[in-house]
Amino acid sequence: MKGECAICGIVADKDNPFRICELDMSVVGLNPNQFFPGYTFVTCKKHVTELHHLPLDKRLKFCEEMIEVAAALDKVFHPDKINYELLGNVSPHLHWHVIPRYKNDPLWGQPIWNQSLSKKRLDEKDYHDVIEKIRKNLPASKH
Repeated sequence: MKGECAICGIVADKDNPFRICELDMSVVGLNPNQFFPGYTFVTCKKHVTELHHLPLDKRLKFCEEMIEVAAALDKVFHPDKINYELLGNVSPHLHWHVIPRYKNDPLWGQPIWNQSLSKKRLDEKDYHDVIEKIRKNLPASKH
């Protein structure tokens, strides 16, 4: 399965321009679609499809890393709420969607999957600036 997994390819790509950092259990990357500013992925480095497939210590570490990323996003973006999604229906590889949400966003109070929204792309400098801000707000040992 690993050879067929697109997410495994993203994890392995150290030159991915959206890559924020590599942690013990995960790779953190900015979603290229920034319709929801700060939308970030925390992806397990190991190809696993379910949380319960990880040993307890690794599972806890993976969740801890997601929480550290969420805390960094909170510092950078000051959202009204942060959503955490771990789906895997379309891409069966453990990856958190960590999504800052705002009361004025068009889907406030709803999952972001409820309707198709336009994509928001940033220019290269803006992506770089956002990535650096997130990176600087992670614990110093994380990057």
